[in-house]
Amino acid sequence: MADFNEQFNKFNDTPDTTSEFEAEDIEKNKVMAVLAYIGILVLVPIFAAKDSKFARFHANQGLVLAIAEIVGSIVLNILSGIPVIGLIFSIISGLFGLVCLLFAVLGIVNAANGKAKELPLVGKFRFLK
Repeated sequence: MADFNEQFNKFNDTPDTTSEFEAEDIEKNKVMAVLAYIGILVLVPIFAAKDSKFARFHANQGLVLAIAEIVGSIVLNILSGIPVIGLIFSIISGLFGLVCLLFAVLGIVNAANGKAKELPLVGKFRFLK
């Protein structure tokens, strides 16, 4: 079990830029930041918290995660329709969904705790400034 914890901590060792945000902004916009990781609700902080750097940080991550999930799901569902190997892609599709859910939970936990910590793999991408 210690090996799993060590691997998870290594995987989740991403940049934490919390110190770049004002404490008042973080406290005021935690709910908006949490909403960013709940599918289509990513639009709420994008439009309702335009002036919050903290909410925009999480909205960007939620948007990148949502786009990755949509594109990945479309590709995997198409590949799942291929005879013979389709079952393999169906299993991969399910695992992909679980990984996306794990990333969303990580983002929600970080946002609720007032942290601006990048998600693994997708956190480096920026669509919003």
